[in-house]
Amino acid sequence: MSRVLVTGAAGFIGSHLVEALLARGDAVTGVDSFDPFYPRAVKEANLAAARRHPGFEFRELDVLDEARLAALLGPEVVVVHLAAKAGVRPSLADPAAYARANVEGTAAVAGAMRRAGARRLVFGSSSSVYGDDTPAPFPEDAPAIRPLSPYGATKRAAELLLESLAPVAGLRAVSLRFFTVYGPRQRPDLAIHAFARRMARGEPVTLFGDGTTARDYTYCDDVVRGVLAAVEWTAEGPPAHAIVNLGGRRAVPLVEMVEAVARATGFTPRLEWGPPQPGDVRLTAADTTLAERLFGWRPEVGFEEGMRRFAAWFREQPCT
Repeated sequence: MSRVLVTGAAGFIGSHLVEALLARGDAVTGVDSFDPFYPRAVKEANLAAARRHPGFEFRELDVLDEARLAALLGPEVVVVHLAAKAGVRPSLADPAAYARANVEGTAAVAGAMRRAGARRLVFGSSSSVYGDDTPAPFPEDAPAIRPLSPYGATKRAAELLLESLAPVAGLRAVSLRFFTVYGPRQRPDLAIHAFARRMARGEPVTLFGDGTTARDYTYCDDVVRGVLAAVEWTAEGPPAHAIVNLGGRRAVPLVEMVEAVARATGFTPRLEWGPPQPGDVRLTAADTTLAERLFGWRPEVGFEEGMRRFAAWFREQPCT
């Protein structure tokens, strides 16, 4: 049994991870500030199953409160830091808030770990760091110096922060670059969930650009397996910081994604078109060679199967 602290525990990925950790017998402390980016009720529903488990405790706090966070830690605790201010387009409107939450927040987590003597850290980064000029499939050693949004820039800045702190603070850390995670509990603002909701209500679905943009969609269960593997990687070895992609290894064009949502849900989309949006990249495509070499990880759930699972969950939600 391990002791694991998960920040962002009430979120989409965080809540799935908490349940997976509890299922394997770990003692889990969940931390979340309930940022109002989307309704608190959604996040409370995400936590419902975990709250019934005797191995789970929850603390509502902001990771910027370094002292309170440090009090929850100890040398034996593994930290999985998923708390972040999310969203590419909203970050263009409020870059300062994103810098505080994503860069200063990560610095505070590392500072709390150093105070408490904790050494093992898994950080949730993003494919947004690659921007639009990285050759596909994206390798982790690409420069990643031209992200198109403040969100991507803050994730890259947090990675660099950990790169500098790992040897100084004795951290064995890994930054996982998630590629467009989807599945049950997906954030309501993300495309698959938002499009399904609009289709269910008979509302038009707006596609931006010419429909040729493509995303490497990664099913949530695969991402959770990758996080668990990264947790194990931190158990042995000297202080280090690794960066590892977790992606589905298939770039799905926008129009194909909409068609897949329609097939899985049984809804008929009514399409509208808009101009390309600032901050949106043309393509994401993960090279997952390193994940396989370090963790023995590869994606297992194909896009069509993942969409069927998402649709089964979506049909049970109040909005449908």
